[in-house]
Amino acid sequence: MSLGILCPGQGAQHPAMLEPLSMHPEARAVLDAASEVLGASPWTLMKGPAEALYVNALAQPLLCAVQLATWTALCSRLPTPRVFAGYSVGELAAHGCAGALDAGELFTLAQARARAMDDAGPTDSGMRAVRGLCRERLEQLLEPHAVHLALVNGPGRFVVGGREEDLRRLEPELSAQGGSVTVLPVHVASHTPLLAPAARAFGEHLAHSGLRAPVTPVLAGIDGTPVSTRERALTTLTRQVAEPVDWAACMAGLAEEGCTVLLELGPGADLSRMVRDTLPSLFVRSVSEFKTLEGVCSWVLRQLE
Repeated sequence: MSLGILCPGQGAQHPAMLEPLSMHPEARAVLDAASEVLGASPWTLMKGPAEALYVNALAQPLLCAVQLATWTALCSRLPTPRVFAGYSVGELAAHGCAGALDAGELFTLAQARARAMDDAGPTDSGMRAVRGLCRERLEQLLEPHAVHLALVNGPGRFVVGGREEDLRRLEPELSAQGGSVTVLPVHVASHTPLLAPAARAFGEHLAHSGLRAPVTPVLAGIDGTPVSTRERALTTLTRQVAEPVDWAACMAGLAEEGCTVLLELGPGADLSRMVRDTLPSLFVRSVSEFKTLEGVCSWVLRQLE
C-alpha cells in the first residue's frame, strides 16, 4: 500500500480554510512566512471579503502556502509518499511539498506566475467546462473558433479557454453536438496558447530560482509522467502555463506509480471526486473532509495497513 499526495488548483478557497491548521505550530510558521509575499498575514486575509481570495495574484501564493503548511503539519506523522501530483498552480505547490523549493521561494514564484498570467492574458478571455463530447470531436469544433483545450479531466470532461467573443460563438455548436457547457468564473485563459508570453516570463523566473530536483517525484501536469530532476521540472512547470493540463494522464500516472491511497491537501475535494469517478478502487479523501489533522492521519494510516 502506497501513499500519493494531491495538490489542487484554484476554485475552492474560502475564509475558513485555515481553521484546521490553527492548532499546529509547524503549519502556522509556514503561513506566517507567506505574509511578506501576500502583503498581510493569511489570518488577516481570511477576515476580508471572500471575493479577494479569488484575485489571481493573491490566490496562487495563498493556495501554495495553505498546501505547504498542511503538508508540513502532516508529513512527520505519515509515511513518505510514492509521488506528488498537482493541478494547475497545485503542481507548483507539489514541488514545494516534494522538497524542490524552500517556502519563501515557493510563494515568490507563485506570485510571479500569477502576475505573468495576468499581464499576458487578454482582458476579454475566459474559460468553459465542457462535458459529453469525446476529445477528438471537441478539438474539431474548437479549431475554427480560436478556442483551445485547457484541461483534460477525464473521458468527456474538459475545460476550454479563449477570448469571450470566440467562446460565446462556440457555445451553440457545442450544445448542438450534445455537449453540456458551463461558464466558469475565470478571466484568464490558463493553459492555452494565449498565455505563451506568461510561460516565457515565468520560465525565466524559474530558471533563476533555487528550484531543485524534488526529493519525491512529482507528476508532470502536461503528461502525467514523473519528474525527478531540476531540468525536467523547469520544462514541465513552464510548459503547463500555456499548454493543456492532462489530469486524466496524472490519474493514470498515480495508478502506474502504485499509489493505493491518495490524500488531497485542499482546500476543496475536486481532485478526490475526479479520482473516485475514474479509479474507484483507490482510497482517496481530501483534508477538507476532516475536522482535524489528527483525523486525517488516522484515516490514512488505517488505509495503509
